[in-house]
This record gives sequence, structure tokens and C-alpha cells, in this order.
Amino acid sequence: MSTEELGWNRTLREQLEFHWKHQLRARLDGLTDEEYLWSPVSDAWSVRPRGSSTAPVQFGDGDFTMDYASPPPSPAPFTTIAWRLGHVIVGVLAARNASHFGAPPASHKTWAYAGSAATALDQLGTQLDVWLAGVRGLGEAGLLVPVGAKEPFPELTMADLVLHIHRELIHHLSEVCLLRDLYLHTRAGTV
Repeated sequence: MSTEELGWNRTLREQLEFHWKHQLRARLDGLTDEEYLWSPVSDAWSVRPRGSSTAPVQFGDGDFTMDYASPPPSPAPFTTIAWRLGHVIVGVLAARNASHFGAPPASHKTWAYAGSAATALDQLGTQLDVWLAGVRGLGEAGLLVPVGAKEPFPELTMADLVLHIHRELIHHLSEVCLLRDLYLHTRAGTV
């Protein structure tokens, strides 16, 4: 086997790739627009058509915006699948892809948020592919390079960032799966 086949770079990528391929991706298949925007509570944060939000801040540069407040209220509002996917697509992946892997600039303020489940899942797949290719391109040596001023803790290494991003993805996408289960067993009336 080659060094790449045995290295930490492969191990870090496989952590997410395995979870994505064998647990998360199949659970997202068939996500409907109704599920995407559904909230089991009132006043949840979501992705909404521009001009229809009552949140203190509406991020986005398209037909749809994401609810937000700065500073966030305590306790934090409940968030829909649409909001959680928007957070993962932009804040977890796209902004990091832009900062570290040469992808186009991305931020919560300038993102064209998805108004449909299919568009959100396409955005997620695209950003995930860019992320994994970027991590692969780091090789072993690149994992030891400090992340620099593009991140809140500039002294940490790219390996630290990769672990953080994978933890965020697994955490938030598991929440999305749980919301799908809740929708199925309450809203859809299936037990």
C-alpha cells in the first residue's frame, strides 16, 4: 500500500465519506419541500421567501433568505431542516471551501439560499464534493499547516479544522434525519 492509502488524510476523509455514503445520504433521499420547510413549533427559524421573515436579520442574496439574529437569542430558536441545511451548506462548507480551497467567495450574507429541498441537496452535494477534494489535496503535510487568520483560532492546524467540520456535518445532518423522523411519525401520521 502507498503512504496515501495508510495516511491520516485518508482516515480523516473516510470518517465523513463512510458516514455520508452509508448513513446520511440515503436518509436524505426523497426529502420533500414540505418536510424541508416544516416546523413542529411556532416562531422557528427557517429559509423563507425574501421579505416574508420576521426574524431580526435575514441573510441571503437571492429569492430566499435565512432567519438570524445577532447576537442570537437565548435560548436559541428551533430551526427547520431548511435552516439547518443552509447553515451546513454555507457556514460549515462553502465558506471554508472559499477560504481554504479556492472556491468562489461564500458567506451567509451573500448566499442564494435554496427554496426547495432538491436545490438544497444539490448545493450540499456540490459543497461536500469540493470539501473532500480540498482535504484530499492537502495530503499529509497540509494537515499540519496552521489554518491562519481565516479561522477564529488561527494557530490550529488544518487537521483540527477537518475534524471540526466533520463533527459539525455529522452533528447537524443527524439532526436533519431526526427531524425527518419526527415529521414522518407526527405530521405524516405514520407510526
